[in-house]
Amino acid sequence: MIASSPFSAGWRGELPRIVIDEIVTRALAEDLAGGDVTTEACIDADATSVALAVARKELVVAGLVVAERAFHLVDPGLHVELLAADGALAPAGTALLRATGSSRSLLMAERVALNFMQRMSGVATLTRRYVSAITAGAATRVTDTRKTTPGLRAFERYAVRCGGGKNHRDNLGSAILIKDNHIAACGGVANAIARAKARSPHTSKIECEVDTLAQLAIALDAGADIVLLDNMNDAVVAEAIAINRAHARPAILEASGGITLERIAALSALGIDAISVGALTHSAVAVDIGLDFDPA
Repeated sequence: MIASSPFSAGWRGELPRIVIDEIVTRALAEDLAGGDVTTEACIDADATSVALAVARKELVVAGLVVAERAFHLVDPGLHVELLAADGALAPAGTALLRATGSSRSLLMAERVALNFMQRMSGVATLTRRYVSAITAGAATRVTDTRKTTPGLRAFERYAVRCGGGKNHRDNLGSAILIKDNHIAACGGVANAIARAKARSPHTSKIECEVDTLAQLAIALDAGADIVLLDNMNDAVVAEAIAINRAHARPAILEASGGITLERIAALSALGIDAISVGALTHSAVAVDIGLDFDPA
């Protein structure tokens, strides 16, 4: 039985079918470019089997619908039953998915389906650890970054949501985030923010990265809506929060850079609004999920 979790009911959003199919089709083409010579040699064309995907260690589930599409894109005649829900905490031994039909088709889809489930569940499981470390009662949100696997951003961002985390900007066109190199090229924080405000649509907020308290003060005076505190230790973050709260127009404050799991509790207790963590996607380890045929 999968344990209930306060994270399971959180908003995750749907993965559009067109996005799933484009990524999964590319992965299947990579794996099946030369056919499956082992399966064709060993398995009769009319053989059928039942395969069960099982969590071999405790994990947070993500990517079941992606795995389901992998089976169906190989063979629409396969019957796939989802036995768990994305976002749920699954103890070791939990059955996640059952697939029934052509033995050849099951074997051809197996690796791709597992790769996506293992990768996405790994991201969700790591994210859950970070989110669970937030100090009780704090309104801090843990978010991802653009440090994602090329081509898999949609899947990894979905997995972060399954783990209870939030998403930062999706791509360079989805939000204005002024970083250190923008500041250097523009000649300073105030000028960069002024230029961004003059050119951005009225629906956009302006986020600016700073690495000193002096830059923070300039960013606040210039009207930044969100300020990213880059690579600041906890003591400096505490000062930044105090400065922000005392300002006539306080901004949303985000901590980023050098964020470890051990710092989440302290940062959230200070009252930081958001903590962005690249490790959620770039350092997540694939979890152990097996797909075994029923010998019967």
